[in-house]
Amino acid sequence: MQSALKATSRPDPATDRDWWRGAVIYQIYPRSYQDSNGDGIGDLRGIVQRLPYIASLGVDAIWISPFFKSPMKDFGYDVSDYCDVDPMFGTLADFDALVAEAHRLGLKVMIDEVLSHTADIHPWFKESRSSRNNPKADWYVWADAKPDGTPPNNWLSIFGGSAWQWDTSRQQYYMHNFLAEQPDLNFHNREVQDALLDITRFWLERGVDGFRLDTINFYFHSQGLEDNPPLPPEQRNDQTAPAVNPYNYQDHIYDKSRPENLGFLERFRALLDEYPAQAAVGEVGDSQRGLEVVAAYTADGKRVHMCYSFDFLAPEKISAAKVRAVLEAFGRVASDGWSCWAFSNHDVMRVASRWAANEADPTAYLKVISALLMSLRGSVCIYQGEELGLGEAELKFEDLQDPYGIRFWPEFKGRDGCRTPMVWEAAAKNGGFSAAKPWLPVPGKHLSQAVNVQQGDANSLLEHYRRFLAFRRQHPALAKGEIDFIASDGDTVAFTRREGNERIVCAFNLGSKPAEINVGPGALQALPGHGFSGQTGSGPVRLGGYGAWFGRID
Repeated sequence: MQSALKATSRPDPATDRDWWRGAVIYQIYPRSYQDSNGDGIGDLRGIVQRLPYIASLGVDAIWISPFFKSPMKDFGYDVSDYCDVDPMFGTLADFDALVAEAHRLGLKVMIDEVLSHTADIHPWFKESRSSRNNPKADWYVWADAKPDGTPPNNWLSIFGGSAWQWDTSRQQYYMHNFLAEQPDLNFHNREVQDALLDITRFWLERGVDGFRLDTINFYFHSQGLEDNPPLPPEQRNDQTAPAVNPYNYQDHIYDKSRPENLGFLERFRALLDEYPAQAAVGEVGDSQRGLEVVAAYTADGKRVHMCYSFDFLAPEKISAAKVRAVLEAFGRVASDGWSCWAFSNHDVMRVASRWAANEADPTAYLKVISALLMSLRGSVCIYQGEELGLGEAELKFEDLQDPYGIRFWPEFKGRDGCRTPMVWEAAAKNGGFSAAKPWLPVPGKHLSQAVNVQQGDANSLLEHYRRFLAFRRQHPALAKGEIDFIASDGDTVAFTRREGNERIVCAFNLGSKPAEINVGPGALQALPGHGFSGQTGSGPVRLGGYGAWFGRID
């Protein structure tokens, strides 16, 4: 690999470096998207096979969860070789073909970079653990035991138990924020940073358009190894970890979200800026200071381009008041920053089960909240199957693969329920995902929501997504514009999006009963093309249950 300190490319001034601002990104969990070789596991060639479908949705980019070489203890988020494809998913040539086909179809390609930790079989860790004085001895976070043999401090792993694992070779503890098989890299070591930037350059040279940075606020720890203070019960929430996890009992001020991270992110951004229009979105897992961390990481255009926190990924149901509170809070703390909003991903219960299941008309509810998501100021992530309204799969304990769910079962069932295979054809074996037994079962109730069932049905959720994404492309204010909230109450939320000479009023009713919103004086001019019933004339905007209105005031 070439050194990360040497530029090999220069920006093309004709390229839109700002494409990521307001982009809609479709997340692919490769194990579960499409199996092309009959082994029951999705792969890169399977993704290539389905790229025309993704392009037909009208999204701007794809984000592919990890496909690198891995022992798969955490399904690819434990990397053993950052610069090669795991044979389960294919080859580097398959990846190159995927990038070429995506670009031909007008799709950007973002990949998942897992920089905070490696697999414990990674060559770096094997060398690091071999002695206390080898060249990579300080590449991971090592610490001596306390005099009584217990771990160095009280830090906890998100996956349960202590964040410290005893190693008999060095007779020291190493730190792991996640599984014991995922040792944390020591970002205080400049050589570690350089190696990770070299890896980033490797993928940039292969043509990727950007990165999703896993656990971006976990990169640095306090070198003082101070105990985290307890978090008062009234301040606990389950945004980052399930309520049954004692991880929530601490205020994580020493083991993550450290100020030292800003310097590395500036180095990372400087590398990306050597290329024409590459971008990065960071995952911020911090239940107490998420928006503040996002603000710091996206400030001044010199760190990452955008981040997402867990404000809308938590179990707490979205409400009109929460939408306004989160967006306005972000505007206060990150006036020059940019967020990426999502309602579902590979780590949380699917939104169709988390929020929509008890609604009078779940499909209508999913339509209005997806339109809301795609109208907020920020970029958007859509998780595979969200456009079909797939619900969380109910799995038996013996079908579980996720170590997180196995550890905390049954109060927390893990992440397998949102990772079951995509359904393409209702009558095909395993929904058209694979001819072999899938790595996770295909829920029978998902088959009636398959792509071939919904395709062409104007009333389906799938066609709603296509229609609304087309509407969004026609109105740049919805992608890049500023946002100003309009007073509303109950289940209603309203705001204007403005960009240049375009000013669009967006009004939503998240409840099942009709509602009205006074959006201001003047004649109402409804915009067409989004699929919700329109209204013209004067007076308040009248919305049916789960209704929305988009228009102008003359």
